[in-house]
Amino acid sequence: MSEHDTHQTEHLHAQVDEILELAEEAEHTAPTGAHPAREGLDRELREIKAGILRMGALVEDAIRSATDALLAHDAEAAGAVIAGDGAINEMQRHVSALIVATIATQQPVARDLRFLMALHHVTYELERMGDHAGSVAKQARKLAPRPPLPASPALPQMGEIAAQLVHAILRALVDIDPERARSAAMRDDEIDGIYHRTFAEVLDLMRADPENVDSGARILFAAHYIERIGDRVTNIAEDVVFLASGEIEDLNP
Repeated sequence: MSEHDTHQTEHLHAQVDEILELAEEAEHTAPTGAHPAREGLDRELREIKAGILRMGALVEDAIRSATDALLAHDAEAAGAVIAGDGAINEMQRHVSALIVATIATQQPVARDLRFLMALHHVTYELERMGDHAGSVAKQARKLAPRPPLPASPALPQMGEIAAQLVHAILRALVDIDPERARSAAMRDDEIDGIYHRTFAEVLDLMRADPENVDSGARILFAAHYIERIGDRVTNIAEDVVFLASGEIEDLNP
């Protein structure tokens, strides 16, 4: 493993540990007394939540690594992101199976059932974000042999914001914090704005020189996948609001 990969892994583990500490604090401060004998359910909820947080941290790292590979024209780094998508998919299957088993064996009611169903949807959204990061990496791998465009579109900024939003929405999920979720959803507008500017800039470059068409097309595809990650963050934000209030709210009208 290279020094860069080691640093990335250590950073990933530190993020997971930090979020899991928040999860434990949330468990200890949550109201008690509603269900006197729920040790098994609480234990399984903690395991499910930990799995989702680890899955989200992998997605966050994949987004950053894919955009870095795109900027550096690094085919090897792009290939590592593509290969790593399998771990995200496997974690999604594992967590989904835990959720189904918990519903079947613990027979949760009301708020707990709603929480489990929302978490099941969150695993799907995170898995799709991982796919989008992998798609960015595939464009990076195809772009790697070609020279950079004359101007550098703001894809790294888009990718960083997307990664930050995944981190933020996981915190909102841990705390079931609707205001933090709404704040994350609002930042999706930043991604949309950069996407539209990038689209216009790249089209101008493609019109100016036919040699830019292939590279420009790759960048436009990558920008689209990052923009979709922002949309999926908004979907999770809506789940958090639903968990907090029981109301369905459109955060991306």
